[in-house]
Amino acid sequence: MSTLTTAVLAALPLLGGWVAHVRWLRRCLNTARRDPLTGLVTRDGFTRRATALLKDPRAVVVLADVDKFKLINDVHGHAAGDVLLKATADRLAHHVGRTGVAGRLGGDEFAAVVIDPHGTAGDMLTLLHGVLGRPIDGHDPAIHTTVSLGWVRAADFPADDLSGLLRRADEAMYAAKQARSGTRRAGLGRLFATVAGRRSGRTGARSGGPVGVAV
Repeated sequence: MSTLTTAVLAALPLLGGWVAHVRWLRRCLNTARRDPLTGLVTRDGFTRRATALLKDPRAVVVLADVDKFKLINDVHGHAAGDVLLKATADRLAHHVGRTGVAGRLGGDEFAAVVIDPHGTAGDMLTLLHGVLGRPIDGHDPAIHTTVSLGWVRAADFPADDLSGLLRRADEAMYAAKQARSGTRRAGLGRLFATVAGRRSGRTGARSGGPVGVAV
């Protein structure tokens, strides 16, 4: 047996161990980018994927917030709240599909970016709003609530980055929540039913300005 062959054979166990270690690191990194409760990507993972999707002018940014989530926790317990969050995440991810991205930003707030090739985002989100409000199979029918959705077409605000579009979607979502309208699109006029754009205490709260119009 040649010296080279002997050296290669001796190195194989080390190589196998290195490959296994790399795979383990990748699994750890992937886990770190996933919300442990819902399985959706966390804010960092969402930001990376969403930013890439926004290069497509057909992109639509969506912000979703569970209505009366604190009440669910107070009445039915935090375990029931977790069930509701998991169901919301699963349903959102199903509607977003593989071509978009859905993430949990924190608490009961979710975000998504989808590509809308046919201009039917409004209809899709109206359908999604109905799905998100359904009772959860196998659980107490009382453990359900509605989810308010705000959305914005990236093409309407070409100068905005992801942060700016999320702010506009958030303002539209808050207006939908206040008006109990389910969904609302940020357009080119002014949103009705908003007091300070973003909800009190949230980053980026301000005292008005052109942000959107319901459609």
